[in-house]
Amino acid sequence: MKSAFKFFQIFVLALFIGLPTYLKAQNPNGFAVQTKIKNGIIEGSFDTKSGIQKFFGIPFAKPPVGELRWKAPQALENWSGVKKTMNFGPRAIQAPVFGDMDFKSDGLSEDCLYLNVWTPADRNTKNLPVLVYFYGGGFVAGDGSEPRYNGEAMAQKGIVVVTVNYRLNIFGFFAHPGLSTEAPYQASGNYGLLDQMASLKWVNENIEAFGGDPSKVTIAGESAGSISVSYQMASPLSKGYLAGAIGESGAGINPTLAPVSLQEAEKTGEDFAKTAGFSSIEDLRKLSTKEIYEIYTESKRFGFPVVLDGYFLPKTLPEIFEEKEQAMIPLLAGWNSAEIPGMAFMQGKPYTPEAFIEVVKNTYSEEFEEVLNLHPHANAEEVEWSATHLAADRFIAYSTWKWIDLHAKNSSQPVYRYLYSKLRPPLKDANLSPGLAGGTIEGGPKMPEPIGAPHACEIEYAMGNLPLVNAYSWTAEDYQVSKTFMNYFANFIKTGNPNGNDLPTWEVVNGSDETPATMVIDVQSKLIQADDQSRYQFHDKYYGNK
Repeated sequence: MKSAFKFFQIFVLALFIGLPTYLKAQNPNGFAVQTKIKNGIIEGSFDTKSGIQKFFGIPFAKPPVGELRWKAPQALENWSGVKKTMNFGPRAIQAPVFGDMDFKSDGLSEDCLYLNVWTPADRNTKNLPVLVYFYGGGFVAGDGSEPRYNGEAMAQKGIVVVTVNYRLNIFGFFAHPGLSTEAPYQASGNYGLLDQMASLKWVNENIEAFGGDPSKVTIAGESAGSISVSYQMASPLSKGYLAGAIGESGAGINPTLAPVSLQEAEKTGEDFAKTAGFSSIEDLRKLSTKEIYEIYTESKRFGFPVVLDGYFLPKTLPEIFEEKEQAMIPLLAGWNSAEIPGMAFMQGKPYTPEAFIEVVKNTYSEEFEEVLNLHPHANAEEVEWSATHLAADRFIAYSTWKWIDLHAKNSSQPVYRYLYSKLRPPLKDANLSPGLAGGTIEGGPKMPEPIGAPHACEIEYAMGNLPLVNAYSWTAEDYQVSKTFMNYFANFIKTGNPNGNDLPTWEVVNGSDETPATMVIDVQSKLIQADDQSRYQFHDKYYGNK
């Protein structure tokens, strides 16, 4: 199997190490409010300034600790009294891989299965649409407490917003023959994805207590969160909980965090354990969190793969979609115009036609002529754009295109495609640098000036959270783009159609169209007929997904 994700892993680990900050959620404008959910009474706060109720750190499954480490999430037991849910719970155990992530969670813990709810419901409100958002971070990092995911602005649009924590890295995706033997479904791995599925079940059972409609749940996410959305849409365990899906850059399709066979995943886990000096799951479970963390970080692994476990995920996404077994729901998805710098493809070489030809020949030894024909390279400007397109396609853009293409061709549901193109304004602090996860890092390597919108930069625009991300000198144009993108999202969450509010008309993708309708999100958002199909059709053959 050909895969280009390894270069991305190396790129990430080399460039983006730092320390996040920790702050508890505070609400100076709030007073306590309580609501009854399935397992007991919880207490959050009502913000008199925004009119939004907030419940943070709600448990949705038993803590996956002790004997529950590396097991599918278990149903919660009821509690007596009132459970305080005013502060974000702890985030999943993770290394500071992406130093630009800005966490507000209560530290780190294996006890991390908590979610957060923002609701505009008053005492008479019922049947509001629901957004469930999964964070990104390559399945190795991330948390639902980050300000860019904050649900308050979207809740003010009349939507109940939920952000979800799920297990990561070795704690969330470790497979092993011993784990498969003890599981009732005779497989292992995918615990983080099963956590997400458990949160969707929780939403189905409890969201009415927050004024939400369990039949109007749209899931969304960016990067690994978008990949998660594609997996949840494909899984037989989750698809019954879904009314719509939004994907921002990513789908679980080769070469982007695609699944491996259970046999391969078990061997990877078994070899990992043996190298660390452990032959049994019993011995591994006896280790402390710190010991597991150290063994994992010393291995320098970038997580563990998603698994074709025959339970959560019976087949690859192309197989599931081509057999029309996915959730038959509206899909809105797209990617950014410059997901990753062209230097990630050029391997340190300059943006010259000669260097580009050399790298293409080395990368695509058998197909280089076709690649060169598809990617203009007559001068430095063309080379930079072509290198950027190739880096992005090999990283995450192609897989997103494939997801859109599969659903458009294999469902009768509307599919909407976007290209996010707004360049960010300058940073307020010249000592900071943009990070790959969408935030900033101090003292990091200076990145080249982006020629388009980089990976993860759209999140705070789409969720209406520019005021909460203080690192950039936002302008009136940025707020206008945010208003447009957020309204498209809100309309889609409410109706399955992004159109309305005097926005530019967004047409659906026709599955057989060689120039699919694509909404370019920018200062002047506009619908285009995309002319990039040949690029993606090439990679479709190259990665064996066609």
